[in-house]
Amino acid sequence: MASCDRAQGAAWHLENTYASLPTTFYSHVKPTRVRAPQVVVRNNALGASLGQDMNDLEGERGAATFAGNLLPEGAKPLAQAYAGHQFGHFTMLGDGRAVLLGELVTPLGCRLDIQLKGAGRTPYSRGGDGRATLGPMLREYIMSEAMQALGVPTSRSLAVVTTGETVFRDTPLPGAILTRVAASHIRVGTFQYAAHYCSPAELKSLADYTIRRHFAEIAKTEGSYLSFLQAVIKRQAELIAKWQLVGFVHGVMNTDNMAVSGETIDYGPCAFMDNYDPATVFSSIDQNGRYAYGHQPRIAAWNLARLAETFLPLLHHSEEEAVGIANDVIGHFPVLYKQAWLSGMRGKLGIFNEEEADLLLAEDLLALMQEQNADYTNIFLALTLDERSEMEFFSSTVSLAWQARWQERLRRQPQSGPKIKQLMQACNPVVIPRNHRVEESLFAAVTHQDYSLFENLLAALSAPFTADPKYSHYRAAPSPSSHPYKTFCGT
Repeated sequence: MASCDRAQGAAWHLENTYASLPTTFYSHVKPTRVRAPQVVVRNNALGASLGQDMNDLEGERGAATFAGNLLPEGAKPLAQAYAGHQFGHFTMLGDGRAVLLGELVTPLGCRLDIQLKGAGRTPYSRGGDGRATLGPMLREYIMSEAMQALGVPTSRSLAVVTTGETVFRDTPLPGAILTRVAASHIRVGTFQYAAHYCSPAELKSLADYTIRRHFAEIAKTEGSYLSFLQAVIKRQAELIAKWQLVGFVHGVMNTDNMAVSGETIDYGPCAFMDNYDPATVFSSIDQNGRYAYGHQPRIAAWNLARLAETFLPLLHHSEEEAVGIANDVIGHFPVLYKQAWLSGMRGKLGIFNEEEADLLLAEDLLALMQEQNADYTNIFLALTLDERSEMEFFSSTVSLAWQARWQERLRRQPQSGPKIKQLMQACNPVVIPRNHRVEESLFAAVTHQDYSLFENLLAALSAPFTADPKYSHYRAAPSPSSHPYKTFCGT
């Protein structure tokens, strides 16, 4: 593997506490040098929030840094080892094309991973080339930044560079590298790896490190391993509820794609749902619908059960007792998810207080959407902006009856009309990354090196709850098509 230069006085000054773990959890590896890196998109706002002077990353210096040709001060690049269940089947995995440069501590004291995705082969590449192509890296940039603006916990995208090299998939494609920022890249699959391939002491060291890094408030408490599981389950319940509320379909909810930090990571064949249908699947490789939109809460619970299995030796010296503890804590996930989802749905409907019938009110609206093949985002937006008269969906007898129930429900709370509308505007996006808009922006960028559509889409997505007339065309659903929309993972 070609060597990389080390920057002097670079913008980043990195640490790497992950490298303090036993070496079974990672392999030291440097990014593979690329021929002609060029920055095509850079997130200056994110860079500023990280406490970085992005002027230090201009021109060739910035391109070389984001490509991994130039390593920041303090970088100790490594690839992380992990395992996981992929579509229900357990296998050994690891960072096959990603390199963790190190960790950056922000001005607010947050410790964040800086990772290069598409940075070349690692010991975990399993015969792959370790490279990424431009389209999927730009897709992850769009999706992660859209999720951030929508208020969904997520990894972030700092920059995308083209490499000046060709990557071969089904066809020759331009190579690219994404600089990704995340709370960490510790996954459910990291713990599965530890439980399956490492010693009990190494498993304990991973758990202790993760607790110190992400759950410092419980690090010194009695029963911290149980508290850790409870905290992870709560974060995941809240995260998946947010996915469902905005119509996001991850596409590949393998256990290695679930971060214990509670962030959305690994944007591959992801997309946002247009017409409401719990069976919605976009990923070309999810042929049996395992990770369909409506299955995401159940799959999250399944993944978390796999995490709990790895903790059995830490929960109790008796396996029987440990299994009972684990089952009990996993059993709380459906309740936590339902609470988080219903709370969010109340907000989308302008409801401030709680009534038992609120769940049925929400479920009846969704059933009506599914029956009429209605656009999920735009139905809630029409309710928010009182544009019901403009949509056929709201004219049916059944819909009118539902609207009467909804209006009656709103009258049973003290908040006034303006406050109700304000709540709904804060919960119902005007703009989401519509699949046809994402695709047209990616096509223009990849095929014609025209980034104008990409930049305009990013601008619209940066304020998704604002009804800006300049971006009104991004509200429109796609034209009907006989070909279902499909996404691809890019590996």
